[in-house]
Amino acid sequence: LWCTRLAHLLGKVEGLIAQRKQHVQQLDDLLKSVFLEMFGDPILNPHGFPVGKLSEFYVNPKEGTKCGPFGSALKKEELVDAGVPVWNMDNIASGGRMALPFRMWITAGKYDELAAYSVKDGDIIVSRAGTVGKMCVARMNEQPAIISTNLIRVRLGDRLRPLHFVSLMLYCKGRVGRLKTGADGAFTHMNTGVLDSLEFPYPSIELQDQFAAVVEKVEAVKSRYQQSLTDLEALYGALSQQAFKGELDLSRVALLTAPIEGESPVATAVPAPITTPVIELPETDLLLPALQDSTQLAPLLRFWLEAYRTQLGSAAFSLERFIAAAQTRLAELHPDNDFEWAASDYEYIKAWVFEALAAGALTQAFDDDGNRIELRAAAEQSLA
Repeated sequence: LWCTRLAHLLGKVEGLIAQRKQHVQQLDDLLKSVFLEMFGDPILNPHGFPVGKLSEFYVNPKEGTKCGPFGSALKKEELVDAGVPVWNMDNIASGGRMALPFRMWITAGKYDELAAYSVKDGDIIVSRAGTVGKMCVARMNEQPAIISTNLIRVRLGDRLRPLHFVSLMLYCKGRVGRLKTGADGAFTHMNTGVLDSLEFPYPSIELQDQFAAVVEKVEAVKSRYQQSLTDLEALYGALSQQAFKGELDLSRVALLTAPIEGESPVATAVPAPITTPVIELPETDLLLPALQDSTQLAPLLRFWLEAYRTQLGSAAFSLERFIAAAQTRLAELHPDNDFEWAASDYEYIKAWVFEALAAGALTQAFDDDGNRIELRAAAEQSLA
């Protein structure tokens, strides 16, 4: 009975941990959807934003990019137990987030010597080793710091928001080489030259700031979820250790499936997950001919568009989400095929949309919150 109670208790905590991880992932997916809705796929640039090199946005050429100190500039014996923090690759978390705590420090005197490698609020920190190209925005609250050997610091002027650039790179993951990262277009290494030559579309500062405001609100929620996840994982570890040592009293753990009178079920404390539609584009014999001959792309797009329409439910039709899903599916099914979208492909999609509207498979509705016309699916109609 004791083992059953222990398994029941740990199972409850495991369930809450899994839910928290799901919530964090759903918030990441939400931000990606917002980015694609506002700016479109950066590779395709459907909104026609101007394109520029990253080097055009530096605060000044000398402070634009800086590789961490090499060789004897930062010796192991000069590291101390506390002082000025040194950024390492561990301080760049997945999802473009800054990760604490710092694990390396130098003295104030050594910092003065290495001030050229300093980190300020708003600097972008990029990994050039290990997971190449991983990056985040530094939030130092005016605390001095420097970068270590395997990192690059990018310092931008006021025409490009660091958060926008990091988000753009994050949502181009796996396809960054398509953004002209050098003569051969490869992205297997990272240095200041690669960053200087990186070309990408950039919207107005007003649009960048609108996206930043959304990110700030979502990150505040995600921070609470992340802290809850950390607490739950710590609780699971503590319970496991106490059980192993025989210090855990499980006599009050109920095994009833129904809620105990006067208590609320544990699940009620967990907020409902955020649902975002996942686009599943099926494999089809139309794919290979389309990859071999661009004139055969129209049948494939029609097939996938109809599959997407049937999955919309109450969500609005989004060209950006469809293109991103199609690009991802192409990369999954044929990773060695460097497929390029052309302007005529959008004409195929536009023709399908007008045909779907005429047939009643898509309907137009006014979104009061967004002050715009949206396209929605009519489940009873089909173009097949």
